[in-house]
Amino acid sequence: MKIGFIGLGNVGGKLAGSLLRNGLDLAVRDLDRDAARPFLERGAAWGESPKAMAEACDIVVTCLPSPAASAVAMEAPDGVLAGLREGGIWVEMSTTDEAEVRRLGAKVEAGGGEAADCPVSGGCHRAATGNIAIFAGCARTTFERLLPVLAVLGRRILHTGPLGSASVLKAMTNYLATANLLTLCEALATMKKAGLDLNTTYEAIRISSGNSFVHETESQVILNGSRDIAFTMDLVAKDIGLFQAIADRHGVPLEISPVAIGVVEDGVRRYGPRERSPNIVRRLEEACGVEVLAPGFPPEITDDEPEEKGREVTPKGRARGV
Repeated sequence: MKIGFIGLGNVGGKLAGSLLRNGLDLAVRDLDRDAARPFLERGAAWGESPKAMAEACDIVVTCLPSPAASAVAMEAPDGVLAGLREGGIWVEMSTTDEAEVRRLGAKVEAGGGEAADCPVSGGCHRAATGNIAIFAGCARTTFERLLPVLAVLGRRILHTGPLGSASVLKAMTNYLATANLLTLCEALATMKKAGLDLNTTYEAIRISSGNSFVHETESQVILNGSRDIAFTMDLVAKDIGLFQAIADRHGVPLEISPVAIGVVEDGVRRYGPRERSPNIVRRLEEACGVEVLAPGFPPEITDDEPEEKGREVTPKGRARGV
């Protein structure tokens, strides 16, 4: 299969790198042509337009920062929809609204193509090594066509149901990660004010019931001071807003989510939308007159696990393919 990949940002560039590293036939495109240069130097083709990519490729992936950006890539006169071939597959790997992915997916299907939303979860460090998790919302037949490619992009692949279902679950997981980040910031700042050693505090959380993926990644870059997790506050605000919108549509009276939204919005106002998301801890540092820092932690997180070919994950209590 020939694959076209649109969007070479923090996540998209790493996912496209996995395809290229594993020898797949790849064309790439980004509004910033300089972002594509390393891929072109390693043998990828340049996509002159989303339309041209759709005409030439079996699969076109979009991995963009917002639903609006995906809509432009799909619906512009030179967009993917204008060139998608019969039987071609559009794969939306952005974190987006399920209603929007279904709207665009209906247009893809009306033109004889297939659509899937395949957001990823697990951090940029795992996207770089092909060990990230992937949710796939699409028809089962589409999933089986995509699985060999998804198995290159990620380690654990979950077929979540029809188109849009993966985006709903992705919004949920990002909300949970944000809630965890905010409570970890409170925990670390409180222990600092209480006079506890933060190296010991980190270890106490890690070996206890308070541990989590977010602690083992984001707490480390908080304590290092780099606060570099390759994710920004505006993206956090978008993601948790998507989750709140899902709850609102279904009449779920959330209580913690609105508080989290308020905290993140305050962080955006104070530090700017492109501030690194773990720096939300600065709100507490400034309020308490402390620095939440400790020696010995890395400035960024890397994945030290060897790259593995991906496999489908079967939900507990369900047979594969059901």
